[in-house]
Order: sequence, then C-alpha cells, then structure tokens
Amino acid sequence: MYSFDWPLMFLLLPLPVIVYVFSKPAVISQKQALKVPFYTQLQNLSSHASTQNLSGVSPLLILGFLAWLCLITASAQPKWSGEAIEIPVSGRDLMLAVDISGSMETADMFFAKDAVNRLTAVKSVLQPFIRLREGDRMGLILFADNAYLQTPLTFDRKTIEKMLSESFIGMAGSKATAIGDAIGLAVKRLKDLPADQSESRVLILLTDGSNNTGIDPVTAAKLAKQIGIKIYAVGFGADEMIVRSFFGRQRVNPSRDLDEKTLKQVAQSTGGKYFRARDTEELQKIYQTLDLLEPVESDNLTYRPSKSLFYWPLSIALLLSIFILLAKLPISNTIAKAKRKA
Repeated sequence: MYSFDWPLMFLLLPLPVIVYVFSKPAVISQKQALKVPFYTQLQNLSSHASTQNLSGVSPLLILGFLAWLCLITASAQPKWSGEAIEIPVSGRDLMLAVDISGSMETADMFFAKDAVNRLTAVKSVLQPFIRLREGDRMGLILFADNAYLQTPLTFDRKTIEKMLSESFIGMAGSKATAIGDAIGLAVKRLKDLPADQSESRVLILLTDGSNNTGIDPVTAAKLAKQIGIKIYAVGFGADEMIVRSFFGRQRVNPSRDLDEKTLKQVAQSTGGKYFRARDTEELQKIYQTLDLLEPVESDNLTYRPSKSLFYWPLSIALLLSIFILLAKLPISNTIAKAKRKA
C-alpha cells in the first residue's frame, strides 16, 4: 500500500494561486514612454510567447503547476509499505563468551580433515549455531587478559557472526585468561532485564584454560545466580597431541591447564551444565544440545517493510523545471538578436 508521512503538505498546493491573486502589481511611477527601436520584434515575440492552448491556459503555466505538484508530493514523503511480516521472538537473551587467549592458538583440532587451531575450530562450529538461534537476542564477549563486549544484545545474528569471524588471538591480550571478568561483564549486560524474563538469561562460556587474572569465576557465578543467569560452560581442547621434539615424537596433553573443576562449579551453581569438547564433532553436538533449550514464550513481533518514494516526484519536478527553462531560451535569444539589429 502507498501512503504519505506528511499528508498536510498538500494544503500548500494552492499557495501559488493565493500569492498571484493577493499580491499587488508593481507600481510604475515613470510616465514618459520609452522609445524602443525594435518594438515590432518584441511585439511579435510577445504574441508568440503568449500562445495559448484551446482552454486559454499557457502550456508553460501547466508545466509549472505540474512541477509544483510534484514538489508538494515529494515533500509529503510518499512511501510504499509491504505486507506485515511476523518475526519469531523467543524472549531469550543469550550471551556468548569466547576465549581468545594465546592457548587458543594450539593446533590440536581437525576441521574438514585439516589441522586447525582451537579458535578456528570454535568459529566453524559456533557460526552455524548463531544462524539457527532465530528469535533470540544474542551478544558476544571476547576475553583473554581482559574481557570486552564485542557486540551488545541484538537480533542481528549476521553482525554477531561477522564480529566472531573477525576476532583473532591477541586482540584482548594473549598471556592470561580472565574467565571471571567475562562472567562479570555478562552479568552487567544482563542484569537490567525485566524480572519476568529471568529464566531467559543465558551465558555460554567457552574456554580452554583456567582463570589466572581478574575476579574469581566462582564469585562471579554467585552474582549471576542472584539475577537468574544460567551458565553453560564448555571446556575445549584435545586430551592428547603428538609433537615433535629433540627426543622424537611425544604424546602430550595440550589441555593440562583446563580447570574443569571450577567450570563445573560455575555451571552447576547457576543451574546450567558443563560440557567437555575434545574435538569439533563433540563441540558441534554440544551446541546442538544447547540449541534445544526451551525458549521463553512471548508474542511475535511484526515488521512491515517500507520504502521511501520521494525521489520520484522530486526527479519529475526537476525535469519539468529544466524543460520550462529550455522552452524560454528561444525567447531570450530572439530579444538579444533584436537588440543587436537595433
């Protein structure tokens, strides 16, 4: 359907007629006649310029009125509105906290049969999970030496996915892992939600290490529990990895720094769960499990796409003005020639 944002602008449509009717003509005080040697040419030109159509109205006057009509139409802000589209809204506010410390650079993961580091594996699994969370407001926290809010809560999942894909190791430091700070930042961003939505507050925390800077994760989890935030913690990293050294090939545990005890305590104290992912397949299954969380029901939002159309009548008014200007050019040229002949 078509509509106008400012329909009252059409009240200005008769403005040129009002100005013409009520404006006083210019008073000519000079009584002496001016002798013009090319009076005959001007008289012929005047009769030509005042050529009228069958209705007695000048064509240029009609074009001028059409240009004015187009200007008024453009100023009334015409727009097209499409059919209403329902947007499913679950009512869940889900914050993602992803570890990007230096240990996430460990290449103990395989994705599509290629060896990749942990952060690349997390991105490959987490991005499809983000796409499927239709109806949830999502936010992204990245943490290492410090915790940073990369994206606030939003329904724009493409932005969340893009900001995650553009993250890299070192952008929040690389020598420490501030798990408690990440939880505290999530609490800060989720605490102002209405009380009736307390069950919809969820934090998914993914890390491959232990907290060694900032506030204590258990203390931060107590704050999360007070405002009803449920934490799902994911410990990530392989149990063993073959490395080459001076003494040959050796099996090592790249996840020896993973503090599973604290992560379990953090998750269980808030009513959530702890998951252990040793490869990308396990991580994918974990996110499939998380995707089955029962949403908090709420009414769907409706969105009606609209498009502004003011530039069409504005363009027509501009073209008509140019045409009127070009139509008057022969008159000016004829006057100039008459002056030169005189």
